[in-house]
Amino acid sequence: MAAHARHRWAEHALERLHSAGFRRGGARSAVVELLDREDCALSAHEIEERLRSEGRAVARASVYRALEQLADLRLVGRLDVGHGMARYERLEPSGDHHHHMVCDSCGTVIPFEDSELERTIEQLSRRVSFAVDEHEVVLHGACADCRA
Repeated sequence: MAAHARHRWAEHALERLHSAGFRRGGARSAVVELLDREDCALSAHEIEERLRSEGRAVARASVYRALEQLADLRLVGRLDVGHGMARYERLEPSGDHHHHMVCDSCGTVIPFEDSELERTIEQLSRRVSFAVDEHEVVLHGACADCRA
């Protein structure tokens, strides 16, 4: 996704937060700015580590609180990858998205897009007369390194 489209996501997210009564700045803004630069989902721990490596001292509880608030506003999605681990990524207002393959051995998350899968979901929706507002596809298995 182009950098300008992500920039629009950050602006959108910060505006939604402001409209919902949240102050600008602090951990929420730091999390939004970080997720704006990422192409795929991160765990709360990874978010905390990356913010610290950038010199931003943000408590893990603040990261979790910010992610919960962003999820409640449907600005980020939660990806359960198993073993009690969750990852978070931005939800684009346009609906653009990708899906994930998760290695159950090492925890690697591999994003993928598949236009045929999207068409199949649309066809299924029409066939069973069900309006699909959103969907997520998470494939679990073993990555090439773990299979070797």
